[in-house]
Amino acid sequence: MSDLTVAVVGATGAVGRVMRDLLSERSFPIGELRLMASERSAGTVIETGYGAIEVEDLATADPAGIDIALFSAGGDRSRQYAPTFAQAGAIVIDNSSAFRMDRSVPLVVADVNDEAARRHNGIIANPNCTTMVLMMAVAPLHRAAGLQGMVATSYQSVSGTGNSAIAELRDQVEWFARSPQALIDGGWEAPDHSVFTRPIGWNVLPFAGNLVEDGYTDEEMKLQNESRKILDVPELLVEPTCVRVPTLVGHGISASLWFRDPLTPDQAAKLIDEAPGVQVWMDQVATPLDSAGIDDVLVSRIRRTLGEQGGVSLWAVGDNLRKGAALNAIQIAELFL
Repeated sequence: MSDLTVAVVGATGAVGRVMRDLLSERSFPIGELRLMASERSAGTVIETGYGAIEVEDLATADPAGIDIALFSAGGDRSRQYAPTFAQAGAIVIDNSSAFRMDRSVPLVVADVNDEAARRHNGIIANPNCTTMVLMMAVAPLHRAAGLQGMVATSYQSVSGTGNSAIAELRDQVEWFARSPQALIDGGWEAPDHSVFTRPIGWNVLPFAGNLVEDGYTDEEMKLQNESRKILDVPELLVEPTCVRVPTLVGHGISASLWFRDPLTPDQAAKLIDEAPGVQVWMDQVATPLDSAGIDDVLVSRIRRTLGEQGGVSLWAVGDNLRKGAALNAIQIAELFL
């Protein structure tokens, strides 16, 4: 394939911006790039590596002739428009949760289960950004030793919720900076908010996503259900907790993992380090700041489990806008070049 017509749907959002940049950075063979968003953004002209392009209104855009459509416009718009794009002949790679658990739609992490992408019927789903980062660390271990269960706690940056969440964190940090002693002594005044139900500035919210069942959030259920589908282990035991933290980019996951065949930390480190798209940091702890703007997932603090023996605990962190979303979508598209 060469001189492709590629559409970025949701082109003005946080992930859409990174998609635009990565297409150019990776020299994706594009003959025509089309940018689409809501009516509010339609008509905006954006400079890209493929020239200045006017944003089209998704509601009225004609999908005819599009080879690949990268969707990051939210679940509702994906459900409404992605099937139409697929029917018009495009390979749709969707970043929303709309199709992830659809049995007819492959859920793909590039470099983990590439072969699943070949079984598409027009739509391929991108996993949740938290699941994506964790799978990059876990998949090499699963292939070698057979993952049976994990306890995973995420520390998710606000950009996973979009541009409005980034703005809310920055505003709240400035708000609390006016009376920092109140953060120590108490008596602080709540800032304005529209994205998160509690303050995120200088705070941690142990409730990422929306309540769905038995006290769990949809983010936590994604971590369980998507991991099972990607690894093809329907009975995988997962104990998830998802936390929102006041960082701009970079999702971190602390995970304890148990396998069919016991692994030592040295064995685990070697397996992960040999896998594509992952770096093992032995001499220092990887942080969200380290992950920002790079493609690789960083893994550190690999150690043996203390309670139930034979497992390993680790820390993985990755840029949720790149590998967690935009980069993975483009890597999937590159499988078809």
